[in-house]
Amino acid sequence: MSFNIALSGINASQKDLDTTANNISNVKTTGFKQSRAEFADVYATSIFNAGNTKVGDGVLTSSVAQQFSQGTLDFTENSLDMAISGNGFFATTDGLGSRDMTYTRSGAFKLNDDKFIVDNQGNYLQGYQVDRNSGTASSVALATTQPIRIPDVAGAPQNTDNVFTAFNVDARRSPIDGAANPFDPDTPSTYHSSTSATIYDSLGESHTLSTYYVKRDNNQWDVYATFDGDEIDLAPTGTAVASPDTSVNGNSGLRLTFLGNGEPDVPAGQTTFDPGSIDLSGNNAAGDPYLNNGADAQTVQFNFQDLSGTTSPTQFASDFEVTNLDQDGSTVGRLTNVDIDKSGLIAATYSNGDVQYLGQVSIVRFANEQGLTQIGGTKWRESIDSGEPLSGEANTGTFGGIEASALENSNVNLTKELVDLITAQRNFQANSRSLEVNNTINQTILQIR
Repeated sequence: MSFNIALSGINASQKDLDTTANNISNVKTTGFKQSRAEFADVYATSIFNAGNTKVGDGVLTSSVAQQFSQGTLDFTENSLDMAISGNGFFATTDGLGSRDMTYTRSGAFKLNDDKFIVDNQGNYLQGYQVDRNSGTASSVALATTQPIRIPDVAGAPQNTDNVFTAFNVDARRSPIDGAANPFDPDTPSTYHSSTSATIYDSLGESHTLSTYYVKRDNNQWDVYATFDGDEIDLAPTGTAVASPDTSVNGNSGLRLTFLGNGEPDVPAGQTTFDPGSIDLSGNNAAGDPYLNNGADAQTVQFNFQDLSGTTSPTQFASDFEVTNLDQDGSTVGRLTNVDIDKSGLIAATYSNGDVQYLGQVSIVRFANEQGLTQIGGTKWRESIDSGEPLSGEANTGTFGGIEASALENSNVNLTKELVDLITAQRNFQANSRSLEVNNTINQTILQIR
């Protein structure tokens, strides 16, 4: 019996040594959670045993329990590196169509050749689908998660339909006679000020739309336009009025009239001038199409207000100043930046100025984390003991927040583990000595004649 007791102690000490050595070996493993060998005594008895004289039958390993305490954070230069500060796990799958979920605290992610976010083993990070404009998640159920993909281009180009501008023209400038000195974009003396905006055709090619401002009389200004350096008509719409004076090449402009207080002189109920219209389907003075690259014909509306409709042109005694200049077209944008906030919402910024929300990183917690089944690679699977996974949004309720450009270090305390290693070694030696003593006693008994 004593042999078995000593052997159980040796086995327990060996398990303790193995557990401690595994902790030490993973001291630099991202997302690793240290283990603790837990033991229980063995005490077998029956109703006919004298319980008050029972010694015991040794020791057994009751559990090797994971310790899910928070590891320290290391901040990195990779925007796809993520760490969970608080409760929760990342959810991953081994294939695009797979629903076989594994869970990890290791957030060392990157893009694969198909632009999906994956870990070092190629497993796909799962996320909730969101509205690309608002970032609102349609569902936070684990069953609705999908692998997160970050495209390097921002969709199809959008041709410009509207240009929005607000400005101040200088009331101190002297008028220019339009009959004697008709507008000519190549002659600066025929206009007072100018500005330019980049607009896009249906193919995403950029073009330059320039506008020129000429004072004709007190409180009266004419606006002319060029497209890629070629004069083009700026036609009136609504109550807008064409300029009485055409350009040197016969192109029309718009007449803007201001009140004595510098505000637009417009019909009652309006706050600004009616827009001008620029038709790009025609030809320039040389007979060449304005759009000669095969793009669809388009008409651009030139709005004398900002995008929100709150700021209009003015005429004050100060320098010409453009206070707003915007347009609603875009070219194909290339990925320039990826941001991930504490809720796991992923926003991609593109070179065309477009910002798209691509998904929200799913986060999962369990009622009993220590009941999870280890599968290696700092990953776990659910089990009967862990309970079912509960998904939600990071940084809400009991779910931890996501720190972007950061990794969670192993929670192993190296100093403590080295002390535990010495203790486990002593326990092993003591049990070995007990086994040796038992062997000596048995040999002595066998030698009795």
